[in-house]
Amino acid sequence: MENLETVIFQIILHGGNGRSAAMEAIQAARKGDFEGSKDKLKESADALNEAHHIQTSLIQGEIRGEKTEISLLMVHAQDHLMNAMMVRDLAVEMVELYRRIQ
Repeated sequence: MENLETVIFQIILHGGNGRSAAMEAIQAARKGDFEGSKDKLKESADALNEAHHIQTSLIQGEIRGEKTEISLLMVHAQDHLMNAMMVRDLAVEMVELYRRIQ
């Protein structure tokens, strides 16, 4: 696997992109742009799937006996990704609420 710090920053990057796109989906839905919000939710899912794929690679490596250093940066990346996934889940619900209100 690549340099561990590079891998960690990829998780942070894709997690952040996923969170940002989810927030943009909510903003689009608030304006009544449900097609735009659908596109942003897809963009969010794609980014979070990429981050999750990287995370899964780390987990699989550990299962094979490749120990991963647990650093504050790694903990931050994991926290960042989990929060981004939660934001996306809530964005899906909020977009649906805006759709029903309108």
